[in-house]
Amino acid sequence: MPDSSSSYVRPKDIDNRASFWQRVQWRLETIAWDLIYWGPMKLLGPDKASDFGGWLLKKIGPRLSQHKTTLRNLKLAFPDWSEEKIHDTAMACWESAGRTAGELPHLPSIDPYTSGRVELVGLDILDRIRDSDKGAVFVSGHFANWEIMPATITQRIPDAVMTYRALNNPHIDRRIAELRHDYGTTVNAPKGIGTRELMRALSRGAPVALMNDQKFNEGISVPLFGHEAMTAPGPTRLALKYGVPIVPVSTERTGPARFRVEFHEPFVPENTGNTDADIRNSVLRINAFIEEHVRKAPGQWFWQHRRWPKDAWKKAGIT
Repeated sequence: MPDSSSSYVRPKDIDNRASFWQRVQWRLETIAWDLIYWGPMKLLGPDKASDFGGWLLKKIGPRLSQHKTTLRNLKLAFPDWSEEKIHDTAMACWESAGRTAGELPHLPSIDPYTSGRVELVGLDILDRIRDSDKGAVFVSGHFANWEIMPATITQRIPDAVMTYRALNNPHIDRRIAELRHDYGTTVNAPKGIGTRELMRALSRGAPVALMNDQKFNEGISVPLFGHEAMTAPGPTRLALKYGVPIVPVSTERTGPARFRVEFHEPFVPENTGNTDADIRNSVLRINAFIEEHVRKAPGQWFWQHRRWPKDAWKKAGIT
């Protein structure tokens, strides 16, 4: 197990291929991050920072290129919705993303167990996993503020390993890693080089957690909202390899800097000997879980991501 008090692991290829001017840009971005974003948000407090971030991104988001992706995704997923409902949900999506950004500097004060800001459901499931000493694979999606879920797990099971996507800017990436450490998520495995850490964790009986709702070009094509989407089979492969359950987890925003985190009943992927079919059936089940919880609060999912291929938009007549 890595030294959780000081470990910060980063994919080296991101930095090695950076030019001199790229490194200068990273420094300038970090100065802006500290002076324009982080410092002012810290001064506002969690509730006002959440409100301000939500308000600001509702103003800025529709001007960004990702807004068109958001609208197309919503039209694809909800073909019966009116233009007005599509627009309102897209705006709610930007607001949710802005609230998440406003809340980020305040994560330590949104402690899942002590702040009174997080309702926890299904902790008996989390405790069963902890007490089993066999490990598990937690899967979730980019619901509401997705940073809340990892701390809920790691404060209860300190040796659990979380995955994350490393930022290109190493200085900001380190700042966020240190924030997660202060929030209780001490063992983080960056995507791309973290598979070894996940396998080591499961082999010693520690659980791991992964997001399983974003496009993965090397994955398998399975339906999501009725349209084929490339989906990572990694969580299922790990569960099958180590004979551990998959535990779905959902997060819902209930107010400014307030959330509901729920651990759902685990399932063990079928192991019939037909590996491809077993993996597909499990990934289908995970996608069904993601879709179910997106439908419950569609304005709280990260629709800005190009989850489906362009061909899906074309086939649906979406421009």
